[in-house]
Parts: sequence; C-alpha cells; structure tokens
Amino acid sequence: MFFDLSWSHILLFLVITLVVVGPKDLPKMMRMAGRWMGKARAMANQLRRSFDEMARQSELDELRAEIQALRADRPLADVERSLHQSILPPADLPPPPAAESVPAAKPEPAKPESQPAMTAAHETDAKT
Repeated sequence: MFFDLSWSHILLFLVITLVVVGPKDLPKMMRMAGRWMGKARAMANQLRRSFDEMARQSELDELRAEIQALRADRPLADVERSLHQSILPPADLPPPPAAESVPAAKPEPAKPESQPAMTAAHETDAKT
C-alpha cells in the first residue's frame, strides 16, 4: 500500500467524509469510488498482462533465433549424409571380373600324421 493508515486514521477520514458529503450522497460517492478503483485495477491488470506478453514474446524470439542457428550450423549433417548414402554400388561401374578368369589356388596334399614312437623310458614314466 501507498499509505500507512491505522484504524483511527480511517475512522477519522470516514467521519469527515460523512460530514462533508452528507449521508444522502455518501452511497453515490462510494459507488463512484468503487468504479474508479475497479477501472484502476483493470488498467493495472492489463498493463501487467501486456508486460507478461512482451516477456513471453521476447523469450520466443530468442528460442526462434537459437533454432535458426542450429539449423544453419547443422552439426549432424555428416551423420545424415552417411545415413542416406547407398550401400549398393552405382549402376555405371563395370561388373567385377568373372570367377573363371581368376586362377584357383591348388590345394596342398594332405600329409599323413605321424605319431612319435614311445620309447621305453617314456613308457616307464607314464606308468608311474
């Protein structure tokens, strides 16, 4: 509040108003004062709403600018390009050479596995 009024100040104000205005016109004056207060509150609320709207609009403008900057930078553009790359070879490449023209490697002949002969010394060691 703008004024620091105690109950005694308010009572004194009401008594003086009653004497100056009179009991007959006091209700009209109170209605008029109430309307003025209502209009003042409505204007204050409208002003507050307009400030809130301006703040929201500035926040939205900042977010839009950030989104535009991200779109312009495109930090994941190379990932996107690699995802859209074809894994199939292009159609204009020549076909790979035929399998007949490549000489096949000759398989080596299998060697018979030889087992070492157990000597008498090894046989005695195996028994103990």
